Amino acid sequence: MNETSEYYRDKVAVVTGGASGIGLALAEAMLAHGARKVVLADFNDENLHRETARLDAAYPGRVLGLHCNVTKEDDVKGMIQQAAEFGGGRVELLFNNAGAGLGGVFDAQSNADWDKAFALNFYGALFGIRAVLPIMRAQGGGHIVDIISGIAFMPMAYQTMYAATKAALNGLTLALRYELWDENIRLTSATPGTTATGIWKAGGSEPPPGAQSPEQSARTILAGVARNERLILGDAGDLAGAKHCFDPEAAKGNDEYLVNVARKRRGGQCVV
Repeated sequence: MNETSEYYRDKVAVVTGGASGIGLALAEAMLAHGARKVVLADFNDENLHRETARLDAAYPGRVLGLHCNVTKEDDVKGMIQQAAEFGGGRVELLFNNAGAGLGGVFDAQSNADWDKAFALNFYGALFGIRAVLPIMRAQGGGHIVDIISGIAFMPMAYQTMYAATKAALNGLTLALRYELWDENIRLTSATPGTTATGIWKAGGSEPPPGAQSPEQSARTILAGVARNERLILGDAGDLAGAKHCFDPEAAKGNDEYLVNVARKRRGGQCVV
């Protein structure tokens, strides 16, 4: 058994946004690694029922699908409680994966738009953390993984809400990593890399050439979590963006590149 499989064996895991894309790939991979129970939490009931039934057929008794709107704290609390009951009182792993890639012109975005963006991409994870902490403290530890985005380090024009919400989530995650360290509760930020999921179609475009599969992204994330990495970067592009974010010399090239992206997007081109 390899290091990654050993880490997930016999654990109880919860994945929000777990009925499609990267969330589903994370759930399925953990089951293959020997996780004792995996809970898929999602608001899309059609996907949730289909994928829960499919996985339960392959891993009988080890999968539970729960409807959850992560923008509602009571929904998240109830989901975590049901997950713990399914797991015999335990939740060792929480993947806050639910979110959306938000775009648009800044001047056209209202305060209500920003509230919705933060509710989904930031507060959904915060609610999950709050709900699971008492369980993790009682059992002596756990691991919380927040799925951010490379845009947290390489913010792009016409994605202001997405960049801001994912940067905020990264800050929350890494600050709590050290606040909770001595309680044996680990936190990790993970970027998925450029991945072919439904987030592209929802934004009116197609995945760019060379985009990795959700399964590839999940493998990278799960391996990094097993090593208790602080920040997992999902592909070479995210790695380069994170390095450049903090390198004053690289920032000169960043400005040229990102201004060019802004101009192309303003002209109607889909550029990543």
